Amino acid sequence: MPQCRWCLCVCLFLLTVLLGVGSAFASDNRSIFAVPAISTSKNDGQDFGLIIPVLESDDEGNLVSLMAPMVIHNSFLGVRGTMNYYHYWSAGRKVEFVGSYTEQIERKLKVRYQDPGFIQGLFFLDVGAEFFKNATKRFFGIGQTTPESNESNYTSREIGVQWNFGVHLNDVTRLMIGQRYRDVEVQPGGVDTEPFTGDLFGGITGLERATILANRLVFQYDTRDNLITPTAGSRLEAYAEAVQNFQRQSADDFVYFRYGIDWRALFPSSSKRMVFAVRGNVQLSFGSGIPFYERSSLGGQSNLRGFGEDRFVDRHLVALNIEERIHVLGLRIFHVNVEFEVAPFIDMGRTYHHFEYRQFNEYEVTPGIGFRGIVRPNVVGRVDWAYSKEGGAVFAGLDYPF
Repeated sequence: MPQCRWCLCVCLFLLTVLLGVGSAFASDNRSIFAVPAISTSKNDGQDFGLIIPVLESDDEGNLVSLMAPMVIHNSFLGVRGTMNYYHYWSAGRKVEFVGSYTEQIERKLKVRYQDPGFIQGLFFLDVGAEFFKNATKRFFGIGQTTPESNESNYTSREIGVQWNFGVHLNDVTRLMIGQRYRDVEVQPGGVDTEPFTGDLFGGITGLERATILANRLVFQYDTRDNLITPTAGSRLEAYAEAVQNFQRQSADDFVYFRYGIDWRALFPSSSKRMVFAVRGNVQLSFGSGIPFYERSSLGGQSNLRGFGEDRFVDRHLVALNIEERIHVLGLRIFHVNVEFEVAPFIDMGRTYHHFEYRQFNEYEVTPGIGFRGIVRPNVVGRVDWAYSKEGGAVFAGLDYPF
């Protein structure tokens, strides 16, 4: 998935308000801000521009909607115009729309609807579709020992549709089925300083077009006190996928399989001003003919944050994330309740081609620190910086990394 660059702007907006920089125009339940947006990313280059968030809240200060038009200049791709819109209802129901057009190559259109309490709370529903061209994707080859000098760049042109439908077995247990459709073309990238992936890795599976349909079964046990901004509880998710690539002609590599376990837990202090968060993740892929962008990967905004996205790619992965979320300030800013957190963290993990070789050796470890602005119960804007043997990396997101 392409990185959500505007999320960094949301964090900067929250911090800018805290410092008293920028201007605001507020009515009883609406706040409009105009602030500079400056960001940098290991893969995506430097952004500079302007974002104008428009926040709608209810009388209690809960966020109802967030609209964020922005104009950004990117060091690789030129000027980008983006419109982001989120609308929130009670019990976690929300709709999301993102549209973006960049001077060179990149395009994005995304819509998504989620309802954890679909049909009087009996079911879970998540549906979405998107089209995008991400011109700053990187590929270093397959395996944990690929050198940094192997870095290559490509554009991922994708059309995606996904749906998930779940049944609440009880208050904390859910069984879901779903599908994801993914049509991918690898095209020349937008980073002139790196070679094209197709030239450097001419024989890798996935350079040809892939038309993928994945059928998914998920078991989820979730005791967290909130789906988006939790402070206590745990979540265990086990999943299995049978994936078909309709562009493959051979029966031997037409279908491959993916299995995984994702465990997350939060341990708050008595005041909840400090929350110790931990995540363990194991993913296994089996079969031949798996495109390189469908394999397990480490690096990016949710694991091994000291490396760029998809830095390590192979069949399987094991990852562990630990962070301490420390509440530092809470404010009511223009009719919206905002909290600020600092979160030192450590990420570790590695990929495997098979597990019997050096199963517990040669893990990558990336320490770092995160800064978060939170509008409960629906929004987390964050900036995370981490260090690795290849230098530092900065990532932004709208949501916690786990």
